[in-house]
Amino acid sequence: MSIFDIIAVLIFFSGVFLFINTFYLKLPSSIGLTILALILSLVVFVFGQLFPEYHLAEHVKSYDFSDVLYRFVLSVMLFAGALNVDFRKLGDQLIPVLVLSFFGVLISTVVIATLIYYTAGFIGVSLSYIASLVFGALISATDPVAITKSIQRFRLSNELETKISGEALLNGGIAIVLALVLVNIYRESEAVGAISFSGTLWVLFRDLGSGLIVGLIFGWIGYKLLKYIDNDDVEVEVLVTLALVMGGSYIADLFSASSMLVAVTTGLILGNFGRNEEGESAVGGYVYRFWQLMEDTLAAMLFVLIGFEMLVIPLRLDYFALGFFAVNFALFGRWISVFVPIKMMSRKRSFENSTIPVLSWGSLRGGLPVAVSLSLTDLPGQELIVTMTYVVVVCTVLYQGLTLTKVMQVYRANT
Repeated sequence: MSIFDIIAVLIFFSGVFLFINTFYLKLPSSIGLTILALILSLVVFVFGQLFPEYHLAEHVKSYDFSDVLYRFVLSVMLFAGALNVDFRKLGDQLIPVLVLSFFGVLISTVVIATLIYYTAGFIGVSLSYIASLVFGALISATDPVAITKSIQRFRLSNELETKISGEALLNGGIAIVLALVLVNIYRESEAVGAISFSGTLWVLFRDLGSGLIVGLIFGWIGYKLLKYIDNDDVEVEVLVTLALVMGGSYIADLFSASSMLVAVTTGLILGNFGRNEEGESAVGGYVYRFWQLMEDTLAAMLFVLIGFEMLVIPLRLDYFALGFFAVNFALFGRWISVFVPIKMMSRKRSFENSTIPVLSWGSLRGGLPVAVSLSLTDLPGQELIVTMTYVVVVCTVLYQGLTLTKVMQVYRANT
C-alpha cells in the first residue's frame, strides 16, 4: 500500500462519513466526523488484533506524512482561511479581532506551554520547554470551519458573531506560523549547540520577515494577474491561485522563509484587494467557492485522520495522562487569552457580557493541530506531542461541541 493509497482511503471515508452525518446523524460536521472516525479506528484496531497480517496500523506507521501535510495540506488550508478574511466586513470589530488573534495566541501559547512543562516534569515525562512551546502554539489554533458552522445555528448578535468568526479565521494562521517558527528556533539551536537571544531574533527575522516579503510579492503578482484575467475564465483564475500557493511554498523554502506565512499573507492580500463590496472584483466568486471547498474537504480528511491517528500513537498511560491534563490547560489557556485582552480593551470599548464565555467555549480544535503535530518528525518529544494533540482535539470537539448549545442558551438568557 502506497501513500497515495492511504490518501485515497482518507478521501473515501471522508465522503462516506460526510454522507452518513449529513443524512442520518445530522450533527455538526466536526463532531459527526470525529465520532465516526473514532468508531472506524476501534473497528480497525479490533480487526488488526484478530488478523495481524491485515492490520492497517502497520501501513499507516510505515509512511512519513510530513511532506504531504506540511507542503500541501497546511499551505492550502491557511491560504483558504486567509482568503476568506475580509477586513471590510469586520468594520469596527477589526481592532478587537486583531488583538484577540495575535496577543491571544501568544498568551495561550505561553500559559499552556508552562503548565505542560512543569506537569510533565512532575509526572516523570521528559519534555523540553521549547517542545512545550511548540505544543502550546499548535494547540492554540482553533478550527474556523467547525466554529463558523456551529455558531451559524444560533442567533448571535452581529457584533459577537463577527468577533468569533473573524478571530477564528486569523487565529489558526497565527498559531501555526508561530509553532513552525518555534520549531525552526529549536533546529537552529541544535545546529549551533545553543541559541542566543540574537540568534533567536535572526530566526524570527529570517522566517517572518522574509516570509512576509515573499507573501507580499506573491500577493501583489497574483492580484495583478487576476485583475487582468476575466472572471469568466474560472479555470484560469483557479490555476493561478493554485500556482501562487504551491510556488510560494517552493520560493519560501529557497529563502528559508516561513511558507505558512507566505500562504497567509498571499491569501489576505487577494481576499481584501481582490474583491469589492459586492464580493468579487479581481478575484471571481467561483475562486472563493473553490478554495472554500478545498478547505472543507481537507478539514474533513483531517478529522478522519484523527481517527487513524489512534492506530499509531504510543499506548502509554503517562502520555495519555498528560494529554488529559492538556485538555484542561488548553481550556484555561484559551480563557486567559480571551479574558486578558478583552479586560484591557474594555477600558475604551464595550463588550457583551457573554463575549468571554462564548469565545472561550466555542474554541473547537480541528485538523490543523493534528497536521502540524504529525509533520514534526525531527522534534524530540513528537510522539508525546502527537498523543496530547489527539486527546485535546478529540475531547474539545466532542465535549465542547456537544455542550456548545447549553452555553449559547445561557448567552441568550443573558441578552
